[in-house]
Amino acid sequence: MELLRIVWRDYRWPFVAVVVLSLVSAGLGIGVIAYINERMLGTFADPWRILPEFLGLVALLLAITLASQLALTTLGHHFVYRLRGQLIKRILDTDIERIEQIGSARLLASLSSDVRYITVAFVRLPELVQGGVLTAGVTVYLAWLSPAMLAVTALWVIVTILVGMRLVAKVYRHMAKLRDSEDRLYADYQSVIEGRKELALNRDRAEWLYRDVYTPNAKEYRHQIIRGDTYHLSAVNWFNIMMLGAIGVVFFLANGLGWSSAQVATTFSLTLLFLRAPLIQAIGAFPPLINARVAFEKISALDLAEHRETFDIGAQRHDWQVLALDQVTYRYPAEEARSGFAIGPLDLTLKRGEVVFLIGGNGSGKSTLARLLTGLYQPQSGYVRVDGRPLQEADWTTYRQHISAIYTDLHLFDRLIGPAGESPDPALMEEWLAALGMHSKLDFDGDRVTNANLSQGQRKRLAMLLAVAEQRDLLLLDEWAADQDPQFRRVFYRELLPQLRALGKTLVVISHDDHYFDQADRLLEMRGGQLYELTGEERKAASRDAVARVNG
Repeated sequence: MELLRIVWRDYRWPFVAVVVLSLVSAGLGIGVIAYINERMLGTFADPWRILPEFLGLVALLLAITLASQLALTTLGHHFVYRLRGQLIKRILDTDIERIEQIGSARLLASLSSDVRYITVAFVRLPELVQGGVLTAGVTVYLAWLSPAMLAVTALWVIVTILVGMRLVAKVYRHMAKLRDSEDRLYADYQSVIEGRKELALNRDRAEWLYRDVYTPNAKEYRHQIIRGDTYHLSAVNWFNIMMLGAIGVVFFLANGLGWSSAQVATTFSLTLLFLRAPLIQAIGAFPPLINARVAFEKISALDLAEHRETFDIGAQRHDWQVLALDQVTYRYPAEEARSGFAIGPLDLTLKRGEVVFLIGGNGSGKSTLARLLTGLYQPQSGYVRVDGRPLQEADWTTYRQHISAIYTDLHLFDRLIGPAGESPDPALMEEWLAALGMHSKLDFDGDRVTNANLSQGQRKRLAMLLAVAEQRDLLLLDEWAADQDPQFRRVFYRELLPQLRALGKTLVVISHDDHYFDQADRLLEMRGGQLYELTGEERKAASRDAVARVNG
């Protein structure tokens, strides 16, 4: 299994040490049985000497068994901590295109359910190791007592295990289907939480979501988990009852067929009773291990970036002068029978310090162009050039260090971070708190904003403060002014943009506020996936009525 392979690769010697402890524990368990057989089944010669010896063996068995299980459990939690951290880091390193294809529901399911399944599996792993080691040791001891009785008993137990494993295989099939149902349920949860306003306004839609979407998925989940638990419980009870049956077989062989003495039969019975609980626990550990296998398969299917320890934040920025898109194209993946939307080939040159406005209708490709400019998407053909040099695969991280962006679907963080991750310039922050009118709206604990209950327009202003604190060269603003009141919208175009330009920033502003197009050095338009620069009369016409142009 993948779980054991990774443990052996990354935690080999601690795992070997734990297995040795398990072997010692198994040996002590067999020793206790042997002590009972040799010293306590017959007449006690000196009971007051035997009792302390027996209690000492039991106490030592308890200590060693607990130590082996705690060691493996602790090792398991270290492993899961590392696994969760690696999964988060892989998500952070994966291209945004792949993250968008996966979807947040599947990622959340892996971060919560899959990691939880692996955690439970590793916690149950001591039971499997303990049961396996103990079974091997007990087999050797019973072979020494009576090889013939062991052969019959072993055949009985092997049949028991084979039937039980067949039941466990059915558990695996249902657990795999259960995990698919869980993905769908996470998508339903996301719809309920993120669509809460729309569902509150439209109860018909709420009923449809509950009755026709959530309920079938929940019933499918219930069906699969009931079937899985049925086979799991069947396997456990099969083992339990068949091990009791083995005791009857032992006494039949000893007393009915005369294969051994009553003392040997009693020892066999005690051993089987002693072995029954570890074997049942070992079998009970299989469903969590099966869940872990499914979880690893789900994580692998995400196709995330390979894990790397570093964040590549040491790359040096340089004073670029010209940024250019050269015959750049990009096409989204096809959806069912519909081919994916494509833009390009695009040619665009930005000079350092320019203020460029970008307009275009819905679906024209503005957001895609913005992602290409900011390096979130990489061209499928053509080049992004910086000072004439085309970016290579290793250059994208450095390229993105020059750029800040405020997208329409922004996620607002609560910590101000300056260049290279240090605290931001206090004087710069004071200046921009005043410029944004946010002095009385924000509370700080050091560099952290402690009040997040802001209107959408205020959230955009806080996002601007975060972007200014980073002191990057290029700032992309995607419909930033759309959530501002008319008065502050004027402040943005007439005062904030010149202030940003004075900081040396190159500005790309997606906007349809035609009254303020005069603030742009250049006016670009995306139309049907193609990029056009508006000059002369075209620019004047767009400045008079950009909305009519877009709708037309």
